[in-house]
This record gives sequence, C-alpha cells and structure tokens, in this order.
Amino acid sequence: MSKKLNVFILAAGFGERLRPITEHIPKPLLPILGKPVLQSLLEEVSALSVNKIGINLHHKKEDIENWIKQSPFSKKIRLFPEEKILGTGGALKNAEQFLRRSAFLVHNSDIVSDIDLEKLLEFHISSKNIVTLAVHDCPEFNNVVVDERGFLKEILDSCFHRNDRGKQQWQRLAFTGIAVYEPEFLKFLPAGTSSIVDAWLDAVTAGYKIGTLNVSGCCWRDIGTPPAYTSTVIEALNGDGEMVYIHPSAKGCKGVELNGYVVIEEKCRLDEGISLRNCIILPGSHVKIRDKVKNPPIPPLTKGREGRLIENCILGPDFKIELNESEIPGSPRTETLVRGLSPEADTLLIGTGGSDRKYYRIKKDKNTAVLMQCIEGDTDFQRQIEYTRFFLKHSIPVPELIETEPDKMRAIFEDLGDISLYSWLKCPREKKQIEKIYRQVIDILIRLHTVATEYVLDCPLLRGRVFNYKDFRWETEYFIERFVKGIRDIKIKNLSALNDEFHRLALTVDSFPKTVIHRDFQSQNIMITKGGIPRLIDYQGARIGPPAYDVVSILWDPYYYLGDEKRERLLDYYISKMRKIPPHPPLSKGGWGDFQKRENTAEKFNERDFMETLLPCRLQRHMQALGAYGFLSVVKGKKYFLKYVPEGLKLLKGDVTLSKNKYPELYKLVMEL
Repeated sequence: MSKKLNVFILAAGFGERLRPITEHIPKPLLPILGKPVLQSLLEEVSALSVNKIGINLHHKKEDIENWIKQSPFSKKIRLFPEEKILGTGGALKNAEQFLRRSAFLVHNSDIVSDIDLEKLLEFHISSKNIVTLAVHDCPEFNNVVVDERGFLKEILDSCFHRNDRGKQQWQRLAFTGIAVYEPEFLKFLPAGTSSIVDAWLDAVTAGYKIGTLNVSGCCWRDIGTPPAYTSTVIEALNGDGEMVYIHPSAKGCKGVELNGYVVIEEKCRLDEGISLRNCIILPGSHVKIRDKVKNPPIPPLTKGREGRLIENCILGPDFKIELNESEIPGSPRTETLVRGLSPEADTLLIGTGGSDRKYYRIKKDKNTAVLMQCIEGDTDFQRQIEYTRFFLKHSIPVPELIETEPDKMRAIFEDLGDISLYSWLKCPREKKQIEKIYRQVIDILIRLHTVATEYVLDCPLLRGRVFNYKDFRWETEYFIERFVKGIRDIKIKNLSALNDEFHRLALTVDSFPKTVIHRDFQSQNIMITKGGIPRLIDYQGARIGPPAYDVVSILWDPYYYLGDEKRERLLDYYISKMRKIPPHPPLSKGGWGDFQKRENTAEKFNERDFMETLLPCRLQRHMQALGAYGFLSVVKGKKYFLKYVPEGLKLLKGDVTLSKNKYPELYKLVMEL
C-alpha cells in the first residue's frame, strides 16, 4: 500500500473467561514466553505501512498505559480510555476522528496468529469492499455465513445453527478478530455502546459489500480461556523446539525438578524442593514449598528432603487454575489405543529433536512408557534394540527395553521424562550444581569409553561400525553443502585446496586411537531424571571412533556455553579419571583390526596423545553440527535449529583460528561466514 493507514487494537475488555488471571494481569499483557501478547501484535502491525496505532482501554488501563509508556512503540500510539465498556462498535465510534482519514485495520488484542496482514490489506484495497473480514474454517466458532463470492450474508446466533435458506453455495466460517474498514463504515455505528456485528448487518442491508478473505490453514489462537492460553504457550514452545522456558529474572532453581512443559515467567521465585510438571508460572509468583491450606507437602521427592509436586496448572501470585492433562500435548494415552491404531493418528508426539523416528508417551500398566515408531527399512531400529541390551548389561544408563515388535518397527522403552540436560540448564543453577551434573555425565562417558569398549565384541552391530576416514569426509561435505551453500549461499573460491585440507584432516582424525563413542554426546541427548540423575538417549548412532569426539561434543556444545574455566576443570576431571582406569586391550591407531584380534597387549590412557586429538575433533564436530542445523532447518523445516548457528559458528571460528597455519583455506572460508 502506498498510503499509510491507521491501526486500532481492541484492548478494553475484562477478560472474564480468564479470571482470576485477569484480576492480576490485563489480557493484552499476558506473556507468551516472556513477551506480552500486545508486544507481539505491535511488532507485527509496525512492520506494515502504518501511520498511527490506536488502542482502547478500560480494564486495568493503568497497567497497559504504563507498559506502553516504557515500550519503543509509545510515540506511535494514541490511547482511547473508556469510562465504561463501549463494545466493539462503540470503541471504533469513540475513535472516529482518529479513524476517519483512511482505511484502517482493526485487530483484537487476544488473538495470536500468523495471518498475512499485508495480503489482507492488499485484498481489501483491490476489492472495493467497505469492510473485509479475515475468516477461516474453525468449527467451534463458525457462525459467519458467506455466499459463493465470499460476501457476508448473515451472522448465526450459534455456530451449530442449521442454514435452512436453501442456499447451497453458502458457507459458514469463523471471524478471526481481524478486519479492514473504510472510513465510510463509521456512519453505521451509533454513539455510545454498540456491537460491530450489528453495524456489519446494517451496512449489508444498505447495499454495501462486506467481503471476506478466507485464511483457513493459518495458525490462529484466541487466548481468551485458560486452556486456550495454555495451548498457545505450548505451541510457542514447540515452535522454538523447547520444553522449558524460564525468564532470566527467575530465582530459586536450586533443588527444583522439572518435567513436561514448564514456563516460568518474569520475577518468579521457587522454593527448594519444588517439582513442576506441565505448569505455567505467571509473572511475580512465589511457588512455595508449603501452603497452609491449599497445598500441603507431599512425600519426599528425593531421599531426605521434603518436596512438593505441582502439575497440570497455571499458577499466579495467589491462585491456581487446574488444567485437564488430556488436553496437554505429550499426555499419555492407553496402551490398548496405541497398539490398536496408527500412532500418527491416535497418539501424542513427544520430543523436539531432529530425528525421523517418532516417540509417543503411553500408559503401561500403572506407569507411563515411551513408544518408539520407526519407518520401514530404518536400519537404526535393530541397532537401538541391540545397543540398549548391550549398554544395560554393562551399566551404561540408557532406558530399559520393555517390549519390541520388529514386524511393526516399534518398541516400548522406559519413560525418562521430558527434561534434557539442555532444558535443565535453563533454570538458573548454582555453579557447583552445574559442575556436579556435568561430572556425573562425564562419568557415564568414561564408562562408555572403557567398559563398553572392553566388551564391545559382545555387540556385533556395534563392533563393526567404525567411524573412519569416509565418515569424516562425509561430515565436511555435509558442512559445505548444507551450511556454507545451503544456509549462507557462499560459493567456494578454491575448492580443490579446501578439499585437500579436508582430506588431511580426515586422515588425521581417523589415525587416532578409538573406543566406543556415542557420536552425538550433547546436552539434548542426556536426560535428567528424578533426583537429578543423568541418562542417555539417541545412542543408536554409536560408533567405534576417537573418544575426543564425544568429549568435544559435550564440553564444546553449541546448545550450552560452559565457559572456559568450567570447561577446563571438566576436561581435567575426564583426564584424571581416565588415568586411573587400568590398561585395556587397545583400539589401534591404525584401525580396528588389532582390537578384533584381542591381542594380549595393554594400553594405558595417554594424556598427551589425547590432548592432540581435541582440536582436530573440534573441527570435525563443529562442522558436522552446522551442517546438521542447515539440513534440519531447510530440508526438514525445523527452523528453530537456526538459533544454535551463532554459537556453533563462534566455536568453529575459535577452532580454525587455532589451526589456521595447518588449514589456511578452511580458516579463510570460516572467517568469511
């Protein structure tokens, strides 16, 4: 649009369906992962060619006024306070002098959507309508009747009312709360309180066109009820690939256990011993270990400590709203249902990673379990089964295998919960607590590199799967194709010289001594179970490779920045523990052959040799990670992986800076990214 328009946001309502939340927070300021709904809306409309933004106010108007004054939008906004609620029509009539100069967009403040507002405006201008309503097919709210050309015909009293007018081409749709108006429409609005719907019908009766743009398929949420608000928050979490959001100002995460979806908003405080599952904690709340009447303590969460479990609810400063667990994504369904029907059709998906395998939480006896469904021909299915049995036999903490159905490519595993180390770290923790959990994780890694390696001949699928030159070259090609070209769209200037460096790097890494490695040993693949106990998942990719590759993956992890000092202490911890391990038959520098022969020679951990393997493994691992982020975001459509690119690139730049004399072409390429 060449001419700037005004925008009007309806924000005066009491939010009665959201009580008692709206007795503390006006609906427009309800946060979704730290950002008020009003802020997201203002950011969206400000991207249009906007002159001014009007907002009507009544309920808790001072709170909204104060927020606007401190916002970057304050100079664009004009407020229209109402002494009494004027209704949707009366609000526009009250702002008539503001709105009469040009076409204007009206948007409800309790709507969260991805509707293309620019497209709506363009459609309106070309249509010559006096009003254009954005509508969609939403059976719960379908009460807008339109003809075959999309023009408004009537508004039903109920969305379930039958259309008995004999108009076969008429359709029932739902109004999204978003519309574009011509100033001429204002004449249909009476002074005082009125409904916009009455004015629509008056305009149609007078011969004006009220058209519609069907935006069915868009993401649309009305946050007007606690379940709807909860669903919107969880969708936002899923859209970010997260299970947990914790505002940086939150305090008191020591000794707090998390499970399911957890959102802790601004200025919240939690007592030690709290356990949260499927909870939204609203701003300014104090979650106490004791509540004299409402919430007595439950039996201890961990030995020797009193705890309190809070689940399936929205918590405010002095209220609690119970939620129906069956409506929360990831809730368990019955085992009979899962076994009898297609998982995609009748169960709820859990997990936010990049795998093609699907995982579902189900009921199993009196507990929950996780159903893994693989696609036909997935070679990792059998590996997952065999590796699980092998690792459990040698006390590597992976989920127990409960049941397998090879003909259906599915298996049932112990449920380790929803909180990975990555999510656990989102809650502000004491430095000692973080270092303690990482030491426990490294203890698992050491057992993998030693005990599992010692007995690997007992697992035929693993002992023959060597991470070698071919795999390392695949990783660097992956980096070039999926990240350098796929994400950054950069053409390689000296490909021959770069390939020569990749060749030398792969030869170097392949020459290192090998053990059993996880191969993707990062914070999202380590679950933190009840009592703060780490367990491993996603280990079907385990290989025989250089142990430094795993060490690099967890200590130089793009998902979580440890800091140099903490990383050095944890690296020293790994080395000191490995020094104490008795010598074991070696995996030779030349490959896997010597170990397969089970020679009687023994090899003790060599710190100097290990330290020399770190930097080459860092180069390999960080290029692989960036390639994966490119593949998952572009090919798989999981855009949230792009948020890890800055840290991954920062790590790789540190790697190439330390090795620029050996790999100058790689250094030049990476520093240009």
